[in-house]
Amino acid sequence: MPTVKQYTKGSIPYFAGDQDERIFILQQGLVILTSVDPETGKTNTEQVRPGEFFGVKSALGHFPREETATVLAESVTVVLSIAEFEQLFSNNKQIIMKMLRVFSNQLRQIHRKTESILNNVPEDPQSGMLSVAKSFYEDDEFSSCCDICIKFLKRFPTSALKNEIANLYKDANIREKKKQSRAEFDEVPSESDSSMKQFDLPAFERFAKNYAPGKVIISEFEPGDTFYLIQSGIVQLVKSVNGHKKNLDILKAGEFFGEMAILDNSPRSATCMAKTQVKCLEFSKENFEALITGNPMLALKLLKLFCKRIYDQKRRFKILVIKDLQAKLADVFLMLDEMNPSKNKDTRIRRFNVTVADIAHWAGLSQEETRDEINKFVEKRKIDVYDTYMVVNNISDMKRILDTRTQADNHR
Repeated sequence: MPTVKQYTKGSIPYFAGDQDERIFILQQGLVILTSVDPETGKTNTEQVRPGEFFGVKSALGHFPREETATVLAESVTVVLSIAEFEQLFSNNKQIIMKMLRVFSNQLRQIHRKTESILNNVPEDPQSGMLSVAKSFYEDDEFSSCCDICIKFLKRFPTSALKNEIANLYKDANIREKKKQSRAEFDEVPSESDSSMKQFDLPAFERFAKNYAPGKVIISEFEPGDTFYLIQSGIVQLVKSVNGHKKNLDILKAGEFFGEMAILDNSPRSATCMAKTQVKCLEFSKENFEALITGNPMLALKLLKLFCKRIYDQKRRFKILVIKDLQAKLADVFLMLDEMNPSKNKDTRIRRFNVTVADIAHWAGLSQEETRDEINKFVEKRKIDVYDTYMVVNNISDMKRILDTRTQADNHR
């Protein structure tokens, strides 16, 4: 049962860094949330209004608290467990849509800040789609390049760039046909997902779409008027950063993609392509709200997905703003350790299945810069590098390097 808790002025319901799965609703009083901006080091303050939730993202995502909650005037809160919140959330359509839109907007803001740090200034949709098509072309992924060109010509038939796109399509199509051998993809079976059973009904077959491996489902910068729910197969999320493709994430059965553009009326923020044979349900913007509010388990799944993506993007942003390159790479390894914790807590040696290119992506550096900095770790015997993986000989060393170098940098 939810409990009612009173707090006196000056009380701290929770501190930043706490592992705490309580969720709060402020009934009366005044509570503020304070956090440190990783880019500026300044304190951000957000006021919680009566009737609003706080502590949701870290509780649902099982992450450490990102902010400290401070009571500025005597307050009354309702304290919920995750199960109690899920029940309340599932039964209130207004709460469902409001929280999804709030979280979508937060994620979009983090994306913009990340792109600013990477000097990847968003382009207009037409120039953006052209650059994405070119990035696939440069990587010899001619079939995917053709898919994006076709999408462009359907979306913008009168564009001033249509001739350039058409020529790119012709060239990519010729090169694709000239390939002497094409890579064979085996369909990777997806893990079963109980929430998907309700969508196996014949009524949903009219929404079903099938995509062959390498097929582009949606393109970055494309207008967003559909979203997708994966029934089987694996979808790769890709982003164009300064003309180069970067892998962002892998999605499997039961997961959504394309929902952000639906919620905030913005262009697509990434390209989504089939990594294996994929079957997914395609829904329009018009029936998004009906589907989500009519299927509480899916709404909760989407809300938790936003929590994870927001946390992951904030974690990466924290790395990007570190100025010292050794500290930056040390924090990449710490992040990888957080994402894949060792089952043995006493183990200091950690193996990560990453390459220099992967580390460069997370750090926002060129591969040349990254290789030079990793070699410094190798020379000091902090890291051993192999073709497809790296071994950190003592993960605690990475923490010491991060703390020492960032503190020194802050005092300059």
